[in-house]
Amino acid sequence: MKKIVFTLALMLGVVGVAQAQGDAEAGKAKAATCVACHGNDGNSPTDMYPKIAGQHASYLEKQLIEFKTGATGGAGRANAIMAPMVMGLSEQDMADLAAFYASEAITPVATPEEVIEAGEALYRGGDLERGITACIACHSPRGEGLESARFPRLSGQHPAYIKAQLQAFRSGERENDPNGMMRDVAKKLTDQDIEILSQYVAGLR
Repeated sequence: MKKIVFTLALMLGVVGVAQAQGDAEAGKAKAATCVACHGNDGNSPTDMYPKIAGQHASYLEKQLIEFKTGATGGAGRANAIMAPMVMGLSEQDMADLAAFYASEAITPVATPEEVIEAGEALYRGGDLERGITACIACHSPRGEGLESARFPRLSGQHPAYIKAQLQAFRSGERENDPNGMMRDVAKKLTDQDIEILSQYVAGLR
């Protein structure tokens, strides 16, 4: 918990310093190559790709920057599909694309009745005995995340995509989380925890 509080305070102090001002209209024009995976409005038609509609612009821009860094061998986010997509993007392009997708509305997801009780308990209260911090601390009561700290919105996301990312954080395959926060939490989650949380948080609204 101390690590989360420290990282949040640090990010709130520095976020936005180097961020370009995005233009949503310009981003819409630049988004033609994104449509195949993410749909016309950022609501991806298949759950192997994330919905990026309604996501915080600061988070989207961060991911694009880190995909590009990872593609060039740096400490970013390596992804074979995204690498060629981001290589030609300038900082302004990334800001514009982020602004466009952030301005679109994400389509809602329904939470299965059978996961609500267990999902709510873990999401809102964590698990003290296992050292699992409540997800609500960073992702907000309704799963909306926190724009200023670049904590992503999870509500409305494909449950299968959330599950895949939790598994990637748990295995260490994905490691672009600030101060290792998500890896610390995910490594303590069971397969059942991940299944329940991914379905529960996707339906928050």
